[in-house]
Amino acid sequence: MIYIKTPEEIKIMAQSCQLLSKVMKELKNKVEPGRTTNELNDLAEELILSFGAKPAFKGYNNFPSALCTSINEQIVHGVPSNRILKEGDILSLDLGLIYDGFNSDMAITLPIGSIDPETNRLMKATKKSLKRAIARTKAGKTIGDIGHAIQGHIEGQGFQVVRELCGHGVGRQLHESPDVPNFGQRHKGELLKVGMVIAIEPMATIGQPKIKKGPDGFCYQTADDSLSAHFEHTIAITEKGPRVLTK
Repeated sequence: MIYIKTPEEIKIMAQSCQLLSKVMKELKNKVEPGRTTNELNDLAEELILSFGAKPAFKGYNNFPSALCTSINEQIVHGVPSNRILKEGDILSLDLGLIYDGFNSDMAITLPIGSIDPETNRLMKATKKSLKRAIARTKAGKTIGDIGHAIQGHIEGQGFQVVRELCGHGVGRQLHESPDVPNFGQRHKGELLKVGMVIAIEPMATIGQPKIKKGPDGFCYQTADDSLSAHFEHTIAITEKGPRVLTK
């Protein structure tokens, strides 16, 4: 069942998302060679609690941390550890919080120091695909229009779309209907309506798109160990068009 949010509920969700954006901005400023992902997780949880919110991920399906930290070939759901970030790595930060009963969700991929040109191209293409998808997140469009925009841009840049993982609805639950795949056909799938709130999260790889479970039991990574990038925003569909709540 797809939950249509009232204007008042979207207002609360916007507050949740703005707190999340503040936390993510602070984390982004701390990402550098020599830092561990455990340090980033501790900071994320500290900031979330300081805002009177709760981590959305911690305890969700037994996930042990507030923050997902996925490095290089890891796509999503990496568990923070004492692994030290080094020059040339890329790091995906995926974070959610609960404020006043509503969830927010976002992700970014960041370079650790200097990275090679092809890796930089992967990150830019993934981020741009999210922007193109958001532009199509309007009442009257479809879930297929969103996936088509993501797939078309990423594959057009010579990269691959992860097909086994997808975006989702967001609200009182972290994951709600509908699923939002990163591939699709125009005019196909669920019709988008005013009041829907969804998390769009393109995931792209330099190599093949197949995935496997990582050794921590939570992380998904590329089956061929190729690099992966991930970006995500929470978006409300309004009468005036898409509203990026986590902007």
